Amino acid sequence: MSNTFSSSSQIGIVSTFSELVHTDFKGEINALCWYRNLDGDFNEIVTKLRLKENITEVFPKDLLALQLSEKGSTAREIILNDLQLLTDFGASPSLNLLKCYERDDEFDFISTDVYSFHVDRSPIATDTFLCTYHGAASDIISNSQAEQKILIPEIRAKLKELHDGPEEEFEEFLKENYFDLHYQVNTDAEPINLGLMHLWRLAVDHPKQQVLPCIHRAPVENDGEYRLLLIC
Repeated sequence: MSNTFSSSSQIGIVSTFSELVHTDFKGEINALCWYRNLDGDFNEIVTKLRLKENITEVFPKDLLALQLSEKGSTAREIILNDLQLLTDFGASPSLNLLKCYERDDEFDFISTDVYSFHVDRSPIATDTFLCTYHGAASDIISNSQAEQKILIPEIRAKLKELHDGPEEEFEEFLKENYFDLHYQVNTDAEPINLGLMHLWRLAVDHPKQQVLPCIHRAPVENDGEYRLLLIC
């Protein structure tokens, strides 16, 4: 088991899918990891899929159409099983072949794209599930090692200039534009990389959530390498 994961007060380790979905977040724990060492050739799947856009959704029928080696077939069965487990649980998983996400470079003082450390928000009780099978993997950060960007005085001042409206509407403006979801990490912060093949459940900001939402970011992709990511 990874010392990085097991030594983190933010992460809970589980050994089955049932534990992953039924274990409650509590205290500092806002990320659960179904820790897995999987034997399969996920790279073979990536090389045989066709990227149609920067983010291409891959469906089970696309996977089943691939002619694969024994290890490639093993990887395919793992992915199909993960998709089925999440679907049976009531989630709506999506498998994506990724070249890159769209960048938000509209402002030089704040970014709202997924490469920025952020939390997810939902009006209903739900969680974020993700697994990187191939390519660069996402990072998370402890809530104690980051600060909401909208609370940083110089950023907040620039956002107020951008708002240019009634003071009582400012907080709603921040939410409508997702500025309040993004975080600045401390200079001594130590992000934790989520690694490959582990299935993660991350806490989301919603009304019934009992813990702080998990701060995470998408990685900068490796040159010439696509990511294969399950997310919902």
